[in-house]
Amino acid sequence: MIGRLNHVAIAVPDLAAAAAQYRDSLGAAVGPATDLPDHGVTVVFVTLPNTKIELMTPFGDASPIRGFLDRNPGGGVHHLCYEVADILAARDRLIGLGARVLGAPKIGAHGKRVVFLHPKDFTGTLIELEET
Repeated sequence: MIGRLNHVAIAVPDLAAAAAQYRDSLGAAVGPATDLPDHGVTVVFVTLPNTKIELMTPFGDASPIRGFLDRNPGGGVHHLCYEVADILAARDRLIGLGARVLGAPKIGAHGKRVVFLHPKDFTGTLIELEET
C-alpha cells in the first residue's frame, strides 16, 4: 500500500538556524520557509537526491508540535511521511484494520491530501500519508 518515503520531519526550535546548518554545514539544497497555519507549523524543505527533510517549527501558540518541543527542547524526529496512491482507500483500509487515523484528510505542505496515523499503532512513530 505505501509507496516511497516522501520525507522525514524534524521539529526544531529555531528554523533559520536549522536551515542554515543543513545548507552551510551539509551542503544541502534548502527551500524557503512556508507558513502552514492550518497545520500550525512553519516549514522548510531540504531536498536530497532520494527524499526530503522537513524542518518545522511552531506557527502560533496552539501549534500541535509545541508540546513535542516542550518535551524535546533541542528538537528531534517528529514523523515519517509515506506516499500512497489513494488517500481515502488507504485511510479506509487502515481503519478497517483497527488503526487510528488522526482527523480527516486535509491539504498538506505539497498541496496534496494528507492524513496522520496514531504513533501507538505504528511502533511509536507518527506516520503521515500523502496522496501522490
